[in-house]
Amino acid sequence: MEQTDVRERVARLLAEHDPARTDRLAFLRARFDAGLAWVHFPVGLGGLAAPRAHQVLVDEELAAAGAPDNDPRRIGIGLGMAAPTVLRYGTEEQQHRFLRPLWTGEEVWCQLFSEPGAGSDLAALATRAVRDGDGWVVNGQKVWTSSAHTARWAILVARTDPDVPKHAGITYFVCDMTDPGVEVRPLRQITGEAEFNEVFLTDVRIPDTHRLGPVGDGWRVAQTTLNNERVAIGGQAMPREGGMIGVVARTWRDHPELRTPDLHQRLLGSWVDAEVARLTGERLRQQLASGQPGPEGAAMKLSFARLAQELSGLEVELLGEDGLEYDDWSMRRPEIVDFTGREAGYRYLRAKGNSIEGGTSEILRNIIAERVLGLPAEPRGDKDLPWKELPR
Repeated sequence: MEQTDVRERVARLLAEHDPARTDRLAFLRARFDAGLAWVHFPVGLGGLAAPRAHQVLVDEELAAAGAPDNDPRRIGIGLGMAAPTVLRYGTEEQQHRFLRPLWTGEEVWCQLFSEPGAGSDLAALATRAVRDGDGWVVNGQKVWTSSAHTARWAILVARTDPDVPKHAGITYFVCDMTDPGVEVRPLRQITGEAEFNEVFLTDVRIPDTHRLGPVGDGWRVAQTTLNNERVAIGGQAMPREGGMIGVVARTWRDHPELRTPDLHQRLLGSWVDAEVARLTGERLRQQLASGQPGPEGAAMKLSFARLAQELSGLEVELLGEDGLEYDDWSMRRPEIVDFTGREAGYRYLRAKGNSIEGGTSEILRNIIAERVLGLPAEPRGDKDLPWKELPR
C-alpha cells in the first residue's frame, strides 16, 4: 500500500467522522475499523497490512485535523505489550475480541509477570495454574504491577507443570481482573504514590479459550511481550532534546547562577549520550518495522534507565536546595507516570525505579552479553532440573 492510499483513507475517515462533531470514542472506533489504528496490523484488526512507517503519516494528519488520540500513556501496557502478543499468538477469535477495545482504551491492560520470589529470574515463577475441565484454576501472587487498579484484563504467566525444567512448564493466559478471586493491593513507593500494586490470585478461574499459545510454551510467548516492553520503554520516538535531557537543558539555560565547570561537562556528556540513544532508538524502530523486536531492545531500555537517573540527579544538583522540593507527598493512585510535568524532586525519586521495571539492569546486561555480543553464558546449574526440585 502506497502513501497516497493511506492519505485517501485518512481523508475519508475525516470526511465521514468530523472530529469536531463526532464523539471521541465513536471516532476512535471508526479509526480502528478504517485500518488506521496500527497500519501494519492485518486488515480487520485495526490495520491495512501496510508498511509500519506509514503510521507516522496517519498520526500527523489526524493530529493536524484535531482528531482525538487514544491516550497512549494511559494504555501503554496494552498497546506496547499485550497487543503484539495477542496478534502473534492469539486465535482469530481472541484477536477480534481483545484488540479493538484495547486500542480505543475502553479496556485497560496490566501485566502479571513478576513475583516476590521470581523477579529477576522470571522463569522461577511459582503461581500455579491447574487444569480443571475446560479451564484453569490459578493461585499465586504477583508484584510490581502497574495499572492493576484500573485494568480490565491482564497478561499472565503461570506454572502448569512443576515436573519439568522451569522454562518448560509455563503457560501464558489472559486473566480477567474483575474475577472475585483477584485482589489488588497498592504498593506505596518512595515518591509517596502507589503507582504499582501487588496482586493476589485465589482460585481464579480462566477458561482455556483465554490461553495464548500452547500449554507449556509460555516462556516463548512471554519473550514477545518482554522484547516489545523494552522497546516501548526505552525506544520511544523523541525529538532532539526531548524527554529528560530537554528538561535539564532548560534548567541549565534558566539558571546561569547555578553553573559550574564540572556540571557543564556532565551536562555535555549527558546531552551526547541522550542524542546517541535517540538516534539508536530511531534505528531500532526501523528494524522493528521489518519484523519482531529482538534482544537489541534490552540495550535501549538499559540506556534509558541509566540516562534518566543521571539526568534527574544532575537536575537536582543544578537547582540546589530548590531541587529537593516536592509539593505532593500524598498516596495518589496515578494512571500514568508523568516525568516531565512534575517537580525535579519527584523525577529524581521516580527514576530509581527505571532500573527495575521492564527488566532489571543486571538481567538486561546478561541479555546483551549473551544474545547481542555472543559472549559465553554464565553456568546455570538449575537450567535442566525439574522446577519442583529447585531450592526456594
